[in-house]
Amino acid sequence: MATPNYGFEKRQKELAKKKKKEEKLKQKQADKAAGLVSLTEGDAEPDDDAESGAATPPQP
Repeated sequence: MATPNYGFEKRQKELAKKKKKEEKLKQKQADKAAGLVSLTEGDAEPDDDAESGAATPPQP
């Protein structure tokens, strides 16, 4: 009976992770080049409530 090759399995997992990470990075760069900004980078959209005046108390 053959013994499992754990080193090979680990290497395959590492390669899959690396490939996925590179694909994500490439997609982010493509989105940034197209003018799209993801919210996960810390860029927040302006609040709609502030524009409508719902977030501000009424003026006396």
